[in-house]
Amino acid sequence: MRIVSLVPSATELLFALGLGDEVIAVTHECDYPLEALERPRVTRDVLEPGLSARQIDAAVRERTERGEAIYALDEEHLIELEPDLIVTQAVCEVCAVAYDDVVAVANDMDEPPSVISLDPNTDGEVLGTVRTLAEATDRRAEGVALVRETGSRIDRVRLAVRSGPRPRVAALEWLDPVFVAGHWTPQLIEYAGGEDVLGFAGEPSEERSWEEVVAAQPDVVVVMPCGYDAQIAYREAEMHRDELRALGAGEVVAVNAAAYFSRPGPRIVDGLELLASIIHPELVPEASGEALTVEL
Repeated sequence: MRIVSLVPSATELLFALGLGDEVIAVTHECDYPLEALERPRVTRDVLEPGLSARQIDAAVRERTERGEAIYALDEEHLIELEPDLIVTQAVCEVCAVAYDDVVAVANDMDEPPSVISLDPNTDGEVLGTVRTLAEATDRRAEGVALVRETGSRIDRVRLAVRSGPRPRVAALEWLDPVFVAGHWTPQLIEYAGGEDVLGFAGEPSEERSWEEVVAAQPDVVVVMPCGYDAQIAYREAEMHRDELRALGAGEVVAVNAAAYFSRPGPRIVDGLELLASIIHPELVPEASGEALTVEL
């Protein structure tokens, strides 16, 4: 099977299911596993490089209001590749090439490929995408094994933190303006032994004011700007040190959102373990991800 992945989370999932050799092209943002970097790219970012967080937000809003995506699809290259399957998404209009554009290109091919849209909003639906993709690619056994392993890791974390207190947690997905994380992240916080004081499970990320974040009185603030690694997240936090200090939280940490929170793929369980080690280091002392403490 010849597979083109137009979503980084799908790329990660395809490789996790043992389909790496069948992935013939990916997006410009697909960077995990490292083998994905060797595949041809069929998308590009249309935003200007070097924009600040506020400028990125403004540019995204402007293009979204005009019905335009922030990623461009190399339609000619995609057609030349003659894929059997294209994996995309429609849950986030700023996270990938527009779904309707992908379908239109697929329908124009001499032999139209199947197009699967993976659109999870909750942790359970993320696991459901494993089953969906495994079924479509005849990797049912691998899919069952991956779901079972992920479920076991989730259960181990929930059991480890069950007896602990539940600190108030604010997960900030953007800082200028402020967005609080939604979708699967509030559930991850709950599983990790915290109480999300701003986000709603299964709902889109939402813009809030700094005053609202202050009023929520978080004990722990997790800075997880969408698509950024821990180092960039830390720099963003430093740029908003005064606002973060005003929250009065006992701990502020920056994490790698691109790896563990923004993408609804196999590594969200790593994100769960990382959150648990942040919220309850006495109960979950180790995690594979990096958390950088922001000194206020």
